[in-house]
Amino acid sequence: MKETWRYIDSGDCSPAYNMALDEALLDWHSKGIIPPTIRFYGWNPPTLSIGYFQKVEKEINMDKVREYGLGFVRRPTGGRGVLHDKELTYSVIVSEEHPEMPKTVTEAYRVISEGILEGFKDVGLDAYFSIPRTEEEKNALKNPRSAVCFDAPSWYELVVEGRKVAGSAQTRQKGVILQHGSIILDIDEDKLFDLFNYSSERLRERMQKNFKNKAVAINALRSKPLTMEEAKMAFKRGFEKGLNIELESYTLTKEEEEVVLQIARDRYERDDWNFKK
Repeated sequence: MKETWRYIDSGDCSPAYNMALDEALLDWHSKGIIPPTIRFYGWNPPTLSIGYFQKVEKEINMDKVREYGLGFVRRPTGGRGVLHDKELTYSVIVSEEHPEMPKTVTEAYRVISEGILEGFKDVGLDAYFSIPRTEEEKNALKNPRSAVCFDAPSWYELVVEGRKVAGSAQTRQKGVILQHGSIILDIDEDKLFDLFNYSSERLRERMQKNFKNKAVAINALRSKPLTMEEAKMAFKRGFEKGLNIELESYTLTKEEEEVVLQIARDRYERDDWNFKK
């Protein structure tokens, strides 16, 4: 018997709502109110999200964020700045005690990411996990110099032809794993790099050039571009296969929506959350 998990496609939502719903799902799952859940979502407007520990003044060019009309939100997870634009964002909410979940963050990350790996295979891309081999690669992970999330390969990063194709972050609270991440369909590198501060123009140029060699969007690898609907179907199948589960569609009740909107107001819409540190 395959276990049935909940599947929520929330469509394009505001940055605050997106983070609030992930938080609510984590909370509900910790209380045993809902089963493990996989959620797909988009962003309206396109948004720069930053990691929980990032320093806004130091790392982010807020003038450019405003100039581009982007949303801005601090995630409850670590990691670096991510421009959520032409992408399918996913989140996975599952108990740390789940029999299929390894105890370590790294191994749990690999198990959950099997679903994404299968999704890439579903759309005809030969994806695989990159594992840092050399001491130098391992040390680079401990000392991330770049504010741009996609710049750094990390443990079990998903790679096609040597370039990173998805970025994910994980947090554990109340005995629950929340992993969310970006499956990039198309990427505007100039816009992305405009959003961060650099000590010099030369450094920016160097990092942007490196980025081209390290990261790639799905549609740059396919002869026929993938639509958002096709991506959702493929990665839904991927999660079912990779995690050996069945996904059952679910729509939030009015009461649940109210809870999410309240969390958004109390935390993710507030400057003291988004600009703190």
